Amino acid sequence: MNEILTQEKSIYIQIKEMIEKDILRNILLEEERVPSTNELAKLYAINPATAAKGVNLLVDEGILYKKRGIGMFVATGAKKQIMEKRKKNFYDDYVKSLMAEAYSLGITRQELIAMIQEAENERE
Repeated sequence: MNEILTQEKSIYIQIKEMIEKDILRNILLEEERVPSTNELAKLYAINPATAAKGVNLLVDEGILYKKRGIGMFVATGAKKQIMEKRKKNFYDDYVKSLMAEAYSLGITRQELIAMIQEAENERE
């Protein structure tokens, strides 16, 4: 958790996304304690209430849970849940618009697959 906060989106959303990313990267493991809101506030020089808002979003989603008097912990199954949510968002945000644009340009399925394969080859 040593990323820099930006002005692009709300800070509490960035805190939420950084914790999710750390779970996906296995930096934060299931059943492991996550930094407290005060630790996050100090690390990023933000208001503890802002950090708490980001953490509470993850609690509401079942990604984190609270052990009274000890802190917040990553829930069992959190990584899988984040992956499923992000795959759905990827489909909704990218695949649907890609297909709509391809259709409007008259790009065939075969052409689209060839483009994806070309992009994959360029990446390697």
